[in-house]
Amino acid sequence: MTTYSFDTATESFENDVLKASEKVPVLVDFWAPWCAPCHALKPILEKLVGEYQGRFLLAKVNSDEHPQLSAQFGVRGIPNVKAFVDGKLADEFTGALPESGVRAFIDRLIPTPGEKLRRTARAFVTQGDFDEAERHLRSALELEPANHAVRLDLVELLLAKNSYAEADEMFAPIPERERDERADRLYSALELWKRSRQLPALEELEAKLAANPDDLPSRLALGERLIAEQRYEPALAALLEVVRKDRGALRTSARKLMVEVFALAADEAELVSRYRKLLAGALY
Repeated sequence: MTTYSFDTATESFENDVLKASEKVPVLVDFWAPWCAPCHALKPILEKLVGEYQGRFLLAKVNSDEHPQLSAQFGVRGIPNVKAFVDGKLADEFTGALPESGVRAFIDRLIPTPGEKLRRTARAFVTQGDFDEAERHLRSALELEPANHAVRLDLVELLLAKNSYAEADEMFAPIPERERDERADRLYSALELWKRSRQLPALEELEAKLAANPDDLPSRLALGERLIAEQRYEPALAALLEVVRKDRGALRTSARKLMVEVFALAADEAELVSRYRKLLAGALY
């Protein structure tokens, strides 16, 4: 047994596993003394945790002694190995895998050099140090140009700085077939920015509406301009006004833009929920 392998219990699980997994992956081996496959798997896990020298930790839970932990994490058969990363369940397997299978399982969890830099960048973002976060993400991307998660993190950071042109260039190498939900959201933001470049300046639109509040084309353009600036609440208010007052093409365009904003502002649940209800009321 090494210092990287230890028994854990219900009362210490949060510190031993969840908090520890914020630094390195933690494998939790749910086992029992009467379980023959558990005894076959144990020496493989012990060998590898010693070999990897701290790149992951091994926490062992005697399911007979801590049934509440087994129930909490949905253990239905043992041995059951659950991997935690950043305080969350990341992967698992059940049964006694051969050493090659366990090794492959572990290797998928251990962060690459680029992922380590990405994690550091996320910590800098939390601290409000966006320059250091950007520097670490750029270094990560130099090491791993195909790491789309790093690339998307950098795109998000550039958008937050209103560096739209560079964000668009940074996004370009991601193939459409490999885009996930976050990538689609960022793509929509960039497309809205491109369209907004053809619109009048914000001040000009506001002046037009001050002179004529019923100028619905200008109000629609104002909504689109505000979306590009990530000012989602006033954008939704402007677009909702168009939906309420028009019955033709402007209404259709405003509705579509509001739906795009709902995706872009998905992390603002209260705002999205409120305007979904308002849009439904305006339409029906």
